[in-house]
Amino acid sequence: MTLDSSEIIWQNRQNRLNALSWLSPVLLLLGAMFVLLPLAIVFVTSLSAAGKASGLTGANYLAAWQRGNFLLAFANSTLVAFAVTACQIFTSALAGYALARFKFWGRQSVVLILLATLIIPFQILVVPIFLVLKWGHLINTYGALILPTAANAFGIFLLQQYFQTIPVELEESAALDGATRWQILWHIMLPLARPALLTLFLFTFIGEWNDLFKPLVFTTRPELRTVQLSLAAFQEQFTNDWSVLMAAVVITTLPMVLLFLVSQRQFIRGIAMTGVKN
Repeated sequence: MTLDSSEIIWQNRQNRLNALSWLSPVLLLLGAMFVLLPLAIVFVTSLSAAGKASGLTGANYLAAWQRGNFLLAFANSTLVAFAVTACQIFTSALAGYALARFKFWGRQSVVLILLATLIIPFQILVVPIFLVLKWGHLINTYGALILPTAANAFGIFLLQQYFQTIPVELEESAALDGATRWQILWHIMLPLARPALLTLFLFTFIGEWNDLFKPLVFTTRPELRTVQLSLAAFQEQFTNDWSVLMAAVVITTLPMVLLFLVSQRQFIRGIAMTGVKN
């Protein structure tokens, strides 16, 4: 039995692909090592004993926890992150649903303006925001840490796109049964948009947890110190205790790593199912 030229070409191509099949796992392994190497260095440094060439100790974590007053900092960051996340989910759900379902003049212009605001750095707006907060007597309060980011164009656009993937027939059936717009949003749309809501939750919560700029500019009271301000306090002008500093980095990073690992499946699903639709 002889093979024609097309079959021979196909077999040669398959052989080359099989020969290169090992390349993908190797590249993925190298990429993972490249990403994880700095984290491994931070972790090993956090366990190293100060002033010794070798030896590991967990005393750096206790010293970092006490020096950084992380119990108060964790409480403040958790409160601010949850409050901002709740506000963004609420405002994004309302605005996203309106842009996805209501037909009104200028809707596309509103969407474009919202997207345009994403390219404006928060630092450019800090002066007018500071003046507004000062006018409202909110400087050095939790309101100064929550209100400036209570609404976000990214969250509105994310939920708008996800709502557009949900069949409108579900809403029409509920409306025929006497459901109001609010009931449709609360009992139908939001449960179906759970992956997108979780994605927004992770983006917002992690972003607020890692935010240094707002607490640095809008607060000076020690009792309002967040984890990032506590972490920044470890960096001194002329000297640094690197072991304790790296332990503090691990302490502040670990909660977000665990949060992402627990929610990564829903997070990836929310990103994959949110497409751009008109």
